[in-house]
Amino acid sequence: MKEPINPFESEEITAPINDEWQAKRRVAKALKQLTQVLVTSTPPIEELHGIARSLEQTAERFSSYPRLYGRSEFMAKGTHGSFGQLAHELNPLAGLSNPIAPPVNMWIKDGRALGKVTMGWAYEGPPGTLHGGFVAAIFDQFLGMAQMIGKQPGMTGTLTTRFHKRTPLNTELRLEAWIEKIEGRKTMIAGEMYAGETLTATCKGIFIQPRGGMNRIKPLPEAHGKS
Repeated sequence: MKEPINPFESEEITAPINDEWQAKRRVAKALKQLTQVLVTSTPPIEELHGIARSLEQTAERFSSYPRLYGRSEFMAKGTHGSFGQLAHELNPLAGLSNPIAPPVNMWIKDGRALGKVTMGWAYEGPPGTLHGGFVAAIFDQFLGMAQMIGKQPGMTGTLTTRFHKRTPLNTELRLEAWIEKIEGRKTMIAGEMYAGETLTATCKGIFIQPRGGMNRIKPLPEAHGKS
C-alpha cells in the first residue's frame, strides 16, 4: 500500500492507493453516469423494467460479498488506507469512490482553500439551477476542509448560506474559502461560490473542535443499522 498522501496539496486528483480503490472509482463513475442517464432519458417502460431487473440482480450479487460499514470499520481492517485516505474515497461530497459524490475537488494554496465542482441534472432544483440544499452541502464540505489552514479540525457548529444568484447546472463552479478568526476551539471560515465570474453564493461557518480533538470521535451507536 502506498504511503499516506495529502489529497489537498494540489489541484491534481490524488491517485488511488491500491487496485481496490481504483476498481471502486470505476464502479462509482459508472453509477454516476447511470444516474445522469436515468434522470434525463425517456426509454420505453418495459426497457426501464428490464434495466431495473438487471440492476437488482447486480445489487443482490454485490451485497453477498464481505462488507464494512463506515470509515471506522474500513480503517480498523488495516488494509484500506488511513482515515484521511478513506475520506478521499468515501466522503458523500468529495469521495471518488462514492457514487453520490459529484465529486468536489478541493486543495490548499497560499493559505486559502480552493475548489471546483460541476453539478449535473441529478442535482436540479429550480429549472436548470442547482438545488439550494446542495449549495449548502458543498459549502459544509469545502469550508470543513479549509480548517486545514488553521490546523484545528472540528465539526460544523453553524452554517449560514446566502444565495446571491441562481447557481447553474453543468457549469464548473469555482470555490474559495479562508479563515476569518480562531477563538479557542472555534474556527470561523468564510467562503464564496462562482459560476464563471458571477458570485452565486456565499457562506460563513463556525466549526468546533471536540474536546480532546477529532480522534476522540466515535461512531454514533444509532448508526449500527446495516442494509
